[in-house]
Parts: sequence; C-alpha cells; structure tokens
Amino acid sequence: MATKGKAKKKQPSGNANNGYQLKIVTSDVCAVCKTPCARGLRYLERMRVPGASGNGVPCILTRYKA
Repeated sequence: MATKGKAKKKQPSGNANNGYQLKIVTSDVCAVCKTPCARGLRYLERMRVPGASGNGVPCILTRYKA
C-alpha cells in the first residue's frame, strides 16, 4: 500500500553548479567596452598606475550558464 503525499524533491549534489559563470577580462577589454561598468572602471584606474599588475576582473556582461 503506497502512501499518498508529496513526492520528495531530489537534492542537487554538492559539486553541481546551477548558477552563472563570469568571464575574466583584462584591462584592454574593459577599455574598449561599449557599456562600461563600475567594477571595470575601477580596475582600469588601478591598471593605469605604472608598475601595476593584475589578473583581470569578472565581467558581468559576459556571463553564461554553467
């Protein structure tokens, strides 16, 4: 005899990524961007200092479903 009720929802595994991913862009990409964001502009200012080194910044305009 089966019990009536709501079915139990399956929990996603710990390594499943259901969100969005952002591409990391460098200052040269931010400099030519048609719609500059605040994060990109701050990064550009930091990279204009002589001797600055950076690894890039996540760009919200290049997000994709992972």
